[in-house]
Amino acid sequence: MKAWLIQHRRGLRAALARFAATPLGSLFNILVIGFALALPFGFYSALDSLQTFALHGLDSSGPQLSVFMALDAGRDDVTKIEQQLRQNQHVDKFHLVPRDQALQELKQSSGLADVVDSLPQNPLPDAFVVSATDRSPAVLEALRDEIQAWPRVDHVQLDSAWAQRLDALLRIGRTAALLLAILFAIVLVAVTFNTIRLQILTQRDEVAVAKLIGATDAFMRRPLLYFGMVLGLSSGAAAWLLVTGGILLFNHELGTTLPVAITSFRLACPSSGPSLSLFALATTLGWLGAWLAANRNIALLEAESK
Repeated sequence: MKAWLIQHRRGLRAALARFAATPLGSLFNILVIGFALALPFGFYSALDSLQTFALHGLDSSGPQLSVFMALDAGRDDVTKIEQQLRQNQHVDKFHLVPRDQALQELKQSSGLADVVDSLPQNPLPDAFVVSATDRSPAVLEALRDEIQAWPRVDHVQLDSAWAQRLDALLRIGRTAALLLAILFAIVLVAVTFNTIRLQILTQRDEVAVAKLIGATDAFMRRPLLYFGMVLGLSSGAAAWLLVTGGILLFNHELGTTLPVAITSFRLACPSSGPSLSLFALATTLGWLGAWLAANRNIALLEAESK
């Protein structure tokens, strides 16, 4: 076990020594891969902030439910529905629109005051306008069905078009972010593969001598794999810094241009979950590129030496 740990420590030291030997080239590789990773990661972070703001930060333009009582519903029926809405965990807020108030608003806004005055009785029911805590289409539709089943409720109208359009746009955005992530993951593997290949080719004599004295493929691969992992991790850190710095700059400029009184929208910095996923994915992809390059090119050098 001790010997195994020593071998891996030496492999890591050799990988770090390769970075130190070509600091400028290593920095350029890290920046290139970092920019490639920052694009899908930043896009995902922006979508996540937009979804949070759209579902919880919009008050007046969010989807709402209109709950219409039966025409013969009395005050006690309205009070019971009001209590049920107040106790429902999916209801964020609501307000009652009494039938007399609705009739007056119709009379003032429609320009048909004479027609309204000629009606023998008020044809409008009492109604509640309800906002849900979660504005996703599935939750809104479930809440609509639940309220529709309550006694003395005649009809529940859901303004779901807004939520459905938003959900569709967010799905398209997530798909685009996934495609970008796949594309730039291939870029990371390709850059790592090419970097390791060049290192092996420039040290082909050392590889040949090492094979002659009995070095195994695993021994020669180890520092190269560590190099790929360090390159991937460093590139992931660079991408995280680029995205976080861009978000902070965007929020600063937005706050300067549009104060909170106008809009409360701000991009959220990446949380620990997506950040750790970025680091793990970048490290894994760096290792994969190094493994592919090491196996292929060491095998080619062995075939040439025979």
